[in-house]
Amino acid sequence: MVRNSSLLLLLVLILPLNSAAQERITLADGSILNVFMVEPEEVSAQPRPLLILMGGGPGNASISRDTSQWLGSGFAQRGWMVAVPISPDNRSFRGSTNNAKVVQLIDELQQREDIAAGKVLLAGVSNGGLSALEIARRNPANYFGVAAVPALSNSGTDNEALDGFPIYLRIGGADRLDWAARFDETVNSLSDAGVDLDAAIIEGAPHMFRMDWSTLQPWLEKILAQGK
Repeated sequence: MVRNSSLLLLLVLILPLNSAAQERITLADGSILNVFMVEPEEVSAQPRPLLILMGGGPGNASISRDTSQWLGSGFAQRGWMVAVPISPDNRSFRGSTNNAKVVQLIDELQQREDIAAGKVLLAGVSNGGLSALEIARRNPANYFGVAAVPALSNSGTDNEALDGFPIYLRIGGADRLDWAARFDETVNSLSDAGVDLDAAIIEGAPHMFRMDWSTLQPWLEKILAQGK
């Protein structure tokens, strides 16, 4: 955990940042969800597509803030309106209750004039990647795809709802949690379900890593075109 925190600090220091503002969003069930919002710096007359980005570990305020800076800012620089929700119970966004809060958050944010209606992109780091896949499985037609950087799946996971669904998966080859050792298992689980999968190991990379925008950007452009 110390190593991961040090990596996050390094990434925050070396990457150009868009400003992340924390907001309190009232959801349809009456609960409050705290969210870091990262907006594109470039002004646009058109509403921006929405990205829900979930941090790793428990998804607490510290992790979500760091995630909004080192990864959310990269998406914002490429035209996405980025929302990084803070888990209300330190359990990331796993399970039906927290899954539902993400769906309600999307409904609230898409009422804003500067955020586009329609499909949303899900993304997540580690536990956040697992959460993104879980949310997508519930209603994949609502989403452009999932950028899981990283995430896991296994033969016991019911991925049948994701047939034809776009997923971008990257796992660090030097992951000390041994996620790289489960790469083939994860790829097989998703591929057997018919997922439209773009998956690779990033050689030498740890559990959390800098994004390879040379591969992620074309994938983003493809899913946007497909989702229109």
